[in-house]
Amino acid sequence: MTDHSHCGSIPRWEHFSHVADMGVRGLGHTLAEAFEEAALALTAIVCDPQRVHPETPVQIRVSAPDEGLLLNEWLNVLIYEMATRRMLFARFRVHIEGTRLQTTARGETLARDRHRPAVEPKGATLTELKVYRAQDGTWIAQCVIDV
Repeated sequence: MTDHSHCGSIPRWEHFSHVADMGVRGLGHTLAEAFEEAALALTAIVCDPQRVHPETPVQIRVSAPDEGLLLNEWLNVLIYEMATRRMLFARFRVHIEGTRLQTTARGETLARDRHRPAVEPKGATLTELKVYRAQDGTWIAQCVIDV
C-alpha cells in the first residue's frame, strides 16, 4: 500500500493492490473529506497531484441511490471530465447531502512534459466498493479503478 500523505493523519488518500487494476481509498473526518481524498487518489494514479495547479474550476453534480454508488458515480464522472476536458484535478470541495454530491473540482489542462502521466483511468468499478465509518470515526471510501 502506498500512502502519500502525513503518517497517521486524517484526511489522507492511499492506493491498495488489486490484480490488474488500482484501488483507491480516501480517508477523512467526514464523508465529504473521504470522497475528496478518494478523488486525489484517482489523480495520483495518473501523476503526482502536487504537480497539478488548481487553476480552472469545474462544477460537478452527481446523485445515486446510496453512498457506495455515489462514490462510484463521483469517480466515474471525474474520469469522464478528465478525459473529455483533457484535464487533471488537484483540489475538491465536496458537499454531500443525502445521496447527492456537488463539488467544484479545480485543476488544469494536462501538460505531458510536466505531469508525466503514468496511465489513463478508464472507470471506477464496483470491485472492493466500500463506504463506511470505522470504529474510530474515520470515514473510508474506496473502490478499484480500471486502468
